[in-house]
Amino acid sequence: MSLKITDECINCDVCEPECPNEAIYQGEEIYEIDPNKCTECVGHYEEPQCQLVCPVDCIPLDENNAESKEQLMVKYEKLTGLPYVEV
Repeated sequence: MSLKITDECINCDVCEPECPNEAIYQGEEIYEIDPNKCTECVGHYEEPQCQLVCPVDCIPLDENNAESKEQLMVKYEKLTGLPYVEV
């Protein structure tokens, strides 16, 4: 699954620079995550970096964009042009 940012977001600006896929962007009111770019940091890190730095814990899994780890690995390879290597 990709992640999503809920309306509890306080626009603190800490999540956006942590995303290795540049999936996080400033929306109209709060930060948002592009599900086509979010890999939950699969291929980059063991854990989603945005979740680790979020001070209000407002970045859960997005059930509307369910993906398996294998699908996330394929998305990582397409986004980066690199083969997936377990981190």
